[in-house]
Amino acid sequence: MITWEGVMPAVTTKFTSEDELDLVMFEKNIKAQLDAGVHGIILGGTLGEASTLTKQEKEILIKTSLDIVEGKVPVIINIAEQSTKEAIEVAQNAEKVGAKGLMVLPPMRYKATDYETVTYFKAIANSVSLPIMIYNNPVDYKIEVTLDMMEELLECENIQAIKESTRDITNVIRFQNRFGDRLKVFTGVDTLGMESLVIGADGWVAGLVCAYPAETVAIYELVKAGKIQEALEIYKWFIPLLELDINPQLVQNIKLAEVATGIGTEHVRAPRLPLQGAERERVLGVIDNAMKNRPELPDYKNLTSLA
Repeated sequence: MITWEGVMPAVTTKFTSEDELDLVMFEKNIKAQLDAGVHGIILGGTLGEASTLTKQEKEILIKTSLDIVEGKVPVIINIAEQSTKEAIEVAQNAEKVGAKGLMVLPPMRYKATDYETVTYFKAIANSVSLPIMIYNNPVDYKIEVTLDMMEELLECENIQAIKESTRDITNVIRFQNRFGDRLKVFTGVDTLGMESLVIGADGWVAGLVCAYPAETVAIYELVKAGKIQEALEIYKWFIPLLELDINPQLVQNIKLAEVATGIGTEHVRAPRLPLQGAERERVLGVIDNAMKNRPELPDYKNLTSLA
């Protein structure tokens, strides 16, 4: 059972300089997320460099996360495999190891038809009892989950949420108008985070939260309490950082931000490489300016709703 709401970071995977899992820094980051008040942890997404992780490493990350969170929030694993068979195996193993939910991407490396995509999602959903969030990101993955496709998918009771990343913010309302409480809608685009929450998104699968968990959760809590102006002041400061998420080098960008806030390292796994040259200086400049002007946050954990 997952309460699909709130801020759920798509966490980065921490590596050592020897290209091994850095579980010490990973634990430090997860604890920072928990201290800030996040509502779930999502492992092995794009930010988690899932395509470079072995099955054993994914299992280690799930078990380590479960030990750290101690049941406080659900641990969700991303499914982004090359075949339906592999996806089912990873999903079933995640359930066996103790993950509490799945976030599932459409078929990878192949622009599937609507029918193929629905069949793929259903096959995974029917192979496990875990609650599932569908990831809708046609900008990056070239496959859109339409309203009619979601109608079919909701025949599977454990498909319960969608990470809405089409960049069309009105889709938040379209999905809610069509499906009501049957489908929980999360924004998945950092630069549309606050806007989506204001119009009623249930939550935010976030990226820069990896480096700035308190600021991200503060925006969510302030919006939900009706304190829009207070949230907007933080969001205006945050936007230059959030733009680092909508970039092909988002992993490198966000890991640099994690270094600045002391809860990560810059190490990425090849073929990714650390940023170089002018682009590195540009990103460091954005981060440095943000750190110099980092806002003082209100007591966002103890807000009285204005509703």
